[in-house]
Amino acid sequence: MSPLVLGLLVAVVTILVLMSGAPVAFSLGIVALGFLLVFDGLGALSILPDIFYGGLDSFALLSIPMFILMGGAIASSRAGADLYEALDRWLTRVPGGLMISNIGACAIFAALSGSSPATCAAIGKMGVPEMRKRGYPSGLATGAIAAGGTLGILIPPSITMIVYGIATETSIGRLFLAGILPGLMLTGLFIAWGLFDAWRRGYQFVGEGQHFSWRERLVVLPKVGPFLIVIAGILWVLYGGVATPSEAAGVGAVFCILLVMVIYRMTKPAALWHMLRDAMRESVMILMIIAGAALFSYMMSSLFITQSLAIWIGELEVSRWLLMGCINIFLLVAGFFLPPVAVILMTAPTLVPIIEAAGFDPIWFAVMLTINMEIGLITPPVGLNLYVINGIAPDVPLPTILRGALPFMLCMVLGIVLLCLFPEIALWLPRALMGPQF
Repeated sequence: MSPLVLGLLVAVVTILVLMSGAPVAFSLGIVALGFLLVFDGLGALSILPDIFYGGLDSFALLSIPMFILMGGAIASSRAGADLYEALDRWLTRVPGGLMISNIGACAIFAALSGSSPATCAAIGKMGVPEMRKRGYPSGLATGAIAAGGTLGILIPPSITMIVYGIATETSIGRLFLAGILPGLMLTGLFIAWGLFDAWRRGYQFVGEGQHFSWRERLVVLPKVGPFLIVIAGILWVLYGGVATPSEAAGVGAVFCILLVMVIYRMTKPAALWHMLRDAMRESVMILMIIAGAALFSYMMSSLFITQSLAIWIGELEVSRWLLMGCINIFLLVAGFFLPPVAVILMTAPTLVPIIEAAGFDPIWFAVMLTINMEIGLITPPVGLNLYVINGIAPDVPLPTILRGALPFMLCMVLGIVLLCLFPEIALWLPRALMGPQF
């Protein structure tokens, strides 16, 4: 059996196992183990523990549970609600201020949590009811926050960027910088569409009788200001050469826990235990996926599937942009069915050598891949953000949320097109602050 045919068989079996409902980490491990036993025999079992452990034996991986803990501390407090309230008070008299407040709060909270579902939950609990109360239709209100929540995996610190950096041995610092301007670009596109849609349909921009004094605007800042200082501090120590991403993540997690304890009085052992428990569950889930993907990648390489696929694609006589278009479609479809971390770990080691051979920058490709994963977060059947928003507003049918999010998906597609036309949107900041990569 040729490696390419074997690769097709692996893909079919993997899809079937994933469709069975088994956890992603175990699915990848089972498929890898099964094919190694069939084609390499029992001797393959002797090296599997080393491969599994080796997938987790990286100092950089420490940043994942630390950033998750940092986001968990903020998500378990009223920080998201206070952030939303602060923006609403400052922008309440601006035409479309409520829409800007929601999407802006999603972008800022994304930088605090690094998690899309956490961003949706924190901002949606306040934003969705308030927008509907002021006359915005349910689809627009829920779709805007579902899309805004996806910024959590693009704007640093981003768990998916860390995973990509580890999987491809790419600088995590550069990846974080590369996500800033595209994240702001998508935020601007979301706001522009929301305002245009509200304007053409005549939705109410400003709540009747809504007016906040300067004192009311300033009084909320001391609650959100310290968290914004933490973001600035993390970025400063990362790019000032003071600390590694893992060290910065650890310090950021400690500071966020202390802030929620001081500002929001979260000192009860039960509340702290729930925060630590949830962060541990999510961390273990991601790390298990990483270890399972290490076994899967070893199996693909051991059976010469990865190398054969790379050679076959490299020999195709097509333009590099057609190749990139096909890769984007593949990533988009994969994001419909798998979580971002799993897609990155399964595809990045194979795709990065291909796109480098085609003359594309791996840092730029990381941003493209992440935006494709963002689209998957608001697209069935996985569409995690859709279900989070549906849990916040259970009276809004899931198809209504999906229709409301559809224009924002098109904004992401436009963002991908703009990045193809102007790659410096992603590459300028890393080069300006950290110099040329090579």
